[in-house]
Amino acid sequence: MQRSCAFRLAAICLVAAAPLFAAAQSAKPAPKPDAAAKPSAIPKPRTVVTHASVTIDGQTIPYTATTGTLLIYNKKHEAIASVFYIAYTKDGVKDSSTRPITFAWNGGPGGASALVDIGGFGPRRLEWPQPGSSRGELPPYHIVNNQYSILNATDLVFIDAVGTGYSRIVGKGTPKMFYGFNEDAATFTKIIKQYLDHYNRWNSPKFLLGESYGTTRNALLANDLVRDGVYLNGVIECSSALNFEALAFGPGNDLAYVSYLPSYAATAWYHHKLNPEPATVEDVVKKAEQFAEGHYLEALYQGSALPDAQKQQVAQQLSQLTGIPAGYWIKANLRIPLSVFMARDLGTSGPQAGRYDSRFTLPELQPLFPAATDDASGSAIMGVVTAAFHQYLTQTLNYHSDRPYHQLSGTIFHDWDWKYHTPVNDLGDSVGNTTGVDVAPALSQAMNNDPGMHVMFNNGYYDMATPFFETLYAVHHMPLAAAERANIHFYYYPVGHMLYVNLKAMPALQKNIDSFIASATSLSSTN
Repeated sequence: MQRSCAFRLAAICLVAAAPLFAAAQSAKPAPKPDAAAKPSAIPKPRTVVTHASVTIDGQTIPYTATTGTLLIYNKKHEAIASVFYIAYTKDGVKDSSTRPITFAWNGGPGGASALVDIGGFGPRRLEWPQPGSSRGELPPYHIVNNQYSILNATDLVFIDAVGTGYSRIVGKGTPKMFYGFNEDAATFTKIIKQYLDHYNRWNSPKFLLGESYGTTRNALLANDLVRDGVYLNGVIECSSALNFEALAFGPGNDLAYVSYLPSYAATAWYHHKLNPEPATVEDVVKKAEQFAEGHYLEALYQGSALPDAQKQQVAQQLSQLTGIPAGYWIKANLRIPLSVFMARDLGTSGPQAGRYDSRFTLPELQPLFPAATDDASGSAIMGVVTAAFHQYLTQTLNYHSDRPYHQLSGTIFHDWDWKYHTPVNDLGDSVGNTTGVDVAPALSQAMNNDPGMHVMFNNGYYDMATPFFETLYAVHHMPLAAAERANIHFYYYPVGHMLYVNLKAMPALQKNIDSFIASATSLSSTN
């Protein structure tokens, strides 16, 4: 993929790990390289161990938290990176080979894994601010017992990508070894194998959990691991980004408009912009999905050949689903991109909906002025996780470092190699993807070579960074046999990109992931 096309997709790719960062990057010059991207002396691996307990479903679970670093090497066994991780393992397990282990991360590219740790899946969680509550965005912040942690079902290892958190390039390492689709997956393959060696977990049931670009990573990583003989019981995708073309608004590409329409409808429903108003968000989403893949797709496909009468009819239906007047849809040629929708769906003088969670809003500083407002959802939570995680590292996990912890890295995002070579191509691996990055075929290949692998997709209705309908499109176009397709599972929640921000969604999210892990583990033990 050409770099010009890659940067058109750049704001799409930086998701979840950096809710505020993507919007800021589009308006600012490329950052200068920082110290985190430069090779350094080779540090010794270190670990800090603490003990605690968490109460989940009324049961007290004692656990060990191991915070530390591992070195990874090149083919000459020269150190190239020091990788930071936080592992939570249940105490009192006699045979670790019977205990599932899940490797988890956020996305970016360029984000550390704090969000999926204290955000919602680890044994401690943040009390997140909710839509309309600006007081919750201010310190002091609170980290509490996470009764919705998935530690009751699986041990957890949260890993920071090289260049984020405390993970960094060392010795013979260079940025080109890490900052790209395939390079990133190859690095995480090394990290996981190193961890399995170090802690003797080779025979444990294994899972991957990724959020946002972390789901992109999972598709490639699963394929790499399986080819290396590391078979997986399951892959857990949260707010997935698989087919980037379905996320990229631009002339000649109508796919993104179809992918986003159900999310537009859900957002309009949440903010009471529909008349008549369907009873539930599921009702309006179902109507939007049917229209998007039917009459709307047919109309877009016709382009300028679409008759005026049909165009007017489609515009009226779009207005009923989104609350945006039909005349505006006509003016937009039936194609309203995300940036316009965010600024206009709540009214021409109203607030702007958040991209990562459209339940959140911010007033526009200057209506009709481009790039006047940061992302509402990112503004609401970024300060919370940054401050709280630093305190959690030092005061709870007792991990201290004289280096800064990088929640976000502009260097990685700027230096990322956006070229990708699909593993499923009739012209061979030497030919790159010329239409946009689509990693779903890599996940297909992993499932084909590891037929027992199950995959679950978790999506939020109000996520307008990685809309749930894109997930459906990407998965439905994966080349899979019927038996393997039966191993794919979908779940939806009344929340945005960060599924754990809405506490009301957490019981279902925890239950679904716990059940998925238990099912995928029991299947392997009985086969």
